[in-house]
Amino acid sequence: MNMNLPEEALRGSQLAGARLIRLLEEGDAAGIEGLKALYPHSGKAYVVGVTGSPGVGKSTLVDCIVGELRRHEKRVGVIAVDPSSPFSGGAVLGDRIRMQRHATDEGVFIRSMATRGQLGGLSRSTCEASVVLDAMGYEVILVETVGVGQDELEVADLAHTTVVVSVPGMGDGIQAMKAGILEIGDVFAINKADLPGADEVERQLAMMLQMRESGNLAWHPPIHRTVATRGDGVAELVQTLLDHRGHLAESGSLAPRQMRRDFSLFLELLRSGASEKILEAANTSPEYRTLIEDLKARRIDPYSAAEALIEKLQCEI
Repeated sequence: MNMNLPEEALRGSQLAGARLIRLLEEGDAAGIEGLKALYPHSGKAYVVGVTGSPGVGKSTLVDCIVGELRRHEKRVGVIAVDPSSPFSGGAVLGDRIRMQRHATDEGVFIRSMATRGQLGGLSRSTCEASVVLDAMGYEVILVETVGVGQDELEVADLAHTTVVVSVPGMGDGIQAMKAGILEIGDVFAINKADLPGADEVERQLAMMLQMRESGNLAWHPPIHRTVATRGDGVAELVQTLLDHRGHLAESGSLAPRQMRRDFSLFLELLRSGASEKILEAANTSPEYRTLIEDLKARRIDPYSAAEALIEKLQCEI
């Protein structure tokens, strides 16, 4: 590296931040070292996850939220998670065209990232990118997920506040989400609320939210109607997001949610590192090659093979 990326990122250099995030996406050791240097400077940003099924208008809504947050004089980072290219592994959609009106605003940083095969739509590098933006001084970080319905649950581990977006005309889609994505929502937005059926969607959401269990310091998730293409309802939605952050701080819930984010990354790193070490050790083991041959011949099932190898490696540790 010709420049000290962590130092430049801490000074607010978007170029340095972008380079660090790229290194992290590529699994480069220099990116990890940079993240280690930045980590003590993070932990201040408010992370908002925006999720919902494809076609609900999340990108347009996020674009409007960015504009409103800038009116509140907040520095905003955006991580837009896109499907992975089957060829390069990179984000298919690239930088979001709808957000390019903020491209010249130094108070906004927009980054498209690939899911890289994660079922929940989030990869480890998404979390790492949020740490980079946090350390760079972005006060609010918006994470827009790819949108795959009920699998979009990992965002709750990353975000302090999760916004679930729906639209009129989904029909039984709301019912299908009841046991999954609706459980993680802190704020709900009915986008394209000028379409027929908005009243019915709000009624169904309100009914299901009443069935959710609440603790002693309950936050009752509000439902907002928005028309992102016109900006309608966005100011009220953003104010609710800021109110929820205040609620988390006052109730003592902000620190535990931050710890949940950190612990999720720790577990992911632990699993990844342990898997690599196990495979490295296994590759030098004659028993491993025997197990692979037995698997090919179907003399052993994958579960028993994995159990046998783990037991052997445990004995050697």
